[in-house]
Amino acid sequence: HIVESGGGLVQPGGSLRLSCEAIGFTFDTYGTTWYRQAPGKERGFVATITRSGQTYYADPVKGRFTISRDTARKTVYLQMDSVNPEDTANYTCNYEIYWGQGTQVTVSS
Repeated sequence: HIVESGGGLVQPGGSLRLSCEAIGFTFDTYGTTWYRQAPGKERGFVATITRSGQTYYADPVKGRFTISRDTARKTVYLQMDSVNPEDTANYTCNYEIYWGQGTQVTVSS
């Protein structure tokens, strides 16, 4: 399964790093994707890293978020910089059929 961590309360303009850890497998066959869901909204794409390491981002987070993978640690990260209140959401990691339970990020002063 997948376990996310790193969420919490952060001030606007601050940074946070989310982790997505694989338990019982490794992130080496398929891409891994971060999604987020804010209250009252549908889940939306945030960022993905392909098997070969290419990265893609949703327009609202381009230039602020960075997705990366540490194969040895079986972890995918989402570095969030210059956050704003619109980034408040539950962030979930997906790999093939595996979904984590999510980690909550709240951006507020």
